[in-house]
Amino acid sequence: MSNLSSNPFQLQLDYEFLSPSAIHLSSEQTIQAVDLSNQISNVSRKWQTYMNSLALFAFEEWLQERADTLTIRREKCTVLQPALANAIPVVANLQVGEFKVCLISTGSLYDSEIALSQLVVDLPEYVPHFYVLVEVLEEQASVVISGFISYQELIEKRIRANLQPEVDWTYQLPLDWFDCDANNLLLNLCCLEPTSITLPAISDHHAQISSTMQSNLIALLPQLQSPQCELWEILTWEQAIAVFTNPELLHWIYNCQQQTPNSGLKTNLKDLFKLCTQPALNVGRWLWDELDELAQEFSWKLLPSFTPAVAMRSPTEEFQTIINQLQHRGLKIPAQARGAYQDLLLAGIPLRLYAMTWHLLSENDPHLWTLLLVLGTTSQNTLPSHLKLRVSDQTSVLLEQGINQEQGDGYLFTRVVGNWDEKFLVSVSLIDGIEINLPPFTFYPGRVL
Repeated sequence: MSNLSSNPFQLQLDYEFLSPSAIHLSSEQTIQAVDLSNQISNVSRKWQTYMNSLALFAFEEWLQERADTLTIRREKCTVLQPALANAIPVVANLQVGEFKVCLISTGSLYDSEIALSQLVVDLPEYVPHFYVLVEVLEEQASVVISGFISYQELIEKRIRANLQPEVDWTYQLPLDWFDCDANNLLLNLCCLEPTSITLPAISDHHAQISSTMQSNLIALLPQLQSPQCELWEILTWEQAIAVFTNPELLHWIYNCQQQTPNSGLKTNLKDLFKLCTQPALNVGRWLWDELDELAQEFSWKLLPSFTPAVAMRSPTEEFQTIINQLQHRGLKIPAQARGAYQDLLLAGIPLRLYAMTWHLLSENDPHLWTLLLVLGTTSQNTLPSHLKLRVSDQTSVLLEQGINQEQGDGYLFTRVVGNWDEKFLVSVSLIDGIEINLPPFTFYPGRVL
């Protein structure tokens, strides 16, 4: 144990704790931190989320008291997103003015080193301009801003010291690497130009997960489903890069840890990889009588404007008949809805998939859209009894629908609703595993000129 009287950093911490600069935590902040931590199942990560939340609230208060001209934006902050808080042990992606800040919360600073997640050092998506050390004295309901270091300084010191990450994806940083004068942090945030600290560029190729990587992650599914699993114990660092740079995968892991394990998770994970890695066709363009390049590549054909009273020739005539049937069943389709169709061949069976979309008007959420799907054949034959239509989003398999033999269905119908940031993957399959996956459907209604 180090001699306290010979440790200037520790003396500074004691001074800060005894001085009025320590931030007092309110009961409301504590309750809010408990609420955020209750969204995490793992006990140790629940506690870390609680500590991170307190660090965030105190840091915001500390800044407002000392530099109220700085704008704090917490929208993308990891601790406020359960799927990210469940996997990232620090407060990353906090925006202060034009700077990105990462908060490292700790309960005590009696050791000479502090653990820092490799995720916020080596993955550009989470790298900040400044790492801020925040001592959370939970029993005393107080917090002290204990020190900081810039990304540039951290990398320079790491190279000089030849510091390597531990097996648990952490760097053990000496405390004396940090500037213990929090006033210098304020000075940097207020006066420094963000361009003076160069951050690593975020690659646009992370979504390209190899088939081998996908197979390996699917094989690890039983372990990933456990709320008690630590990702560093299961994934290689290369696999971790694939997961942490695709937020949908992190959300999937979080969601499956909150659910009772089921047989559909493997199918959902396969669909999720396709949603993450495949380009999506924009059905929002259909509202402007336009097909994007991907829709043209896959031979989608636009249907004429939706006009219920006008007779049309096949295949639009067929679709008109289908829409009339759906309207008689109570489905309301606005005049501005637009559709398209694509002919498919599945194991020698000629199929036709119709898709129709429109913008849903809602007072609660103005960014809703719907996708209506109708699957039939291009001939007069009925659909095979073992045919299935599956629709997935980034979180789960939404539905898997088959033919009702008693009703003698000639078509499969389904309709899904999502936000503008949601995508849907549509798959058509036979019982023996033969399957067609269409490019994901997404919706951006803005016109491309």
